[in-house]
Amino acid sequence: MLKEGQVRIPSGCAISGVFARDGQPISGEVIRRSIAVMHERSNGLGGGFAGYGIYPQYKNHYALHVFYDDLAAREECERFLERHFDVINLSKIPTRPTPKIKDAPLIWRYFVQPLPHKLADSHLDEKEYVARCVIRINDQLKGCYVFSCGKNMGVFKAVGYPEDVADFYRLEEYEGYSWTAHGRYPTNTPGWWGGAHPFALLDLSVVHNGEISSYDANRRAVEMYGYRCNLLTDTEVITYTLDYLLRHQGLTLEEAAQVVAAPFWSELAAMPEPEQKQRRFLRQMYSDLLITGPFSILVGFEGGMMALNDRLKLRSLVVAERGDRVYFASEEAAIRAVEPELDRIWAPNGGEPVIVRLKEEERK
Repeated sequence: MLKEGQVRIPSGCAISGVFARDGQPISGEVIRRSIAVMHERSNGLGGGFAGYGIYPQYKNHYALHVFYDDLAAREECERFLERHFDVINLSKIPTRPTPKIKDAPLIWRYFVQPLPHKLADSHLDEKEYVARCVIRINDQLKGCYVFSCGKNMGVFKAVGYPEDVADFYRLEEYEGYSWTAHGRYPTNTPGWWGGAHPFALLDLSVVHNGEISSYDANRRAVEMYGYRCNLLTDTEVITYTLDYLLRHQGLTLEEAAQVVAAPFWSELAAMPEPEQKQRRFLRQMYSDLLITGPFSILVGFEGGMMALNDRLKLRSLVVAERGDRVYFASEEAAIRAVEPELDRIWAPNGGEPVIVRLKEEERK
């Protein structure tokens, strides 16, 4: 089988999201119906979902979702986990036989906490400790890949159309306050289970429609900061870029959006002086993290979601509201399939982030 980076298939993807600002649970069936409307935008080489608030019984534990090639890889990874974490619960992720989902790896789930003495010896904060362990597993252990590692959230992905992936993972059995979905049509890669979207690190997850032309510059930048880009896909680089800006540099979501979708210099020159000064600083300080090329992304995180287009809006992105629910999609039809009556619907401008949060988070 051709590996990542050895083939190019030019086309597009589909993204969809739904968020409940009041925190009320939304069934995984809702996001399945939304993304299924855009079936023709993908080609069966990848589909996936991210749900937040889906593990309330283990909400204070990191939920690791792992693909294994074989039993030997699983045993090696579990030895690593036992050396670094207190494993509270482990099991296979529940699936059902689905004719269109084939060649599935072993798929396991672990609820863990860092071992206190290991965490103390590392002199790292808890999130950085977990992130480094996950990056080490994915970079150094053969035959295993941790594709989700946040608290009270999880990623579910596979090679297949997204609606079939949802059926495979029994997504209708999960409920959460936030969901994102992706239907993949790979632009540079043949498609495999680990390469499907969403990509995630800790509580941050990204689904992406487009193809960034700055991949290599962005990859070199994030690898200087300790990340390892093993999958040769631009969405992986976007995920690490945002994690670095938000978690390590302490930028706000609005500031991170101004870095990755920075305005043109001519636009900067026309801005009022205070705003121009701030944006010029971000553009110069993080110049190697500017993302160029067409993209629309949905970024999930604990307590919220952000939608963002490239600065020229070369990929479609629609946002809508109905009461306390906010909907995002590549096409309006995907929103109206799950909510025909909308209070408001609009297409954000290029480079303009749309950020929604739980009401309780907004009050903090």
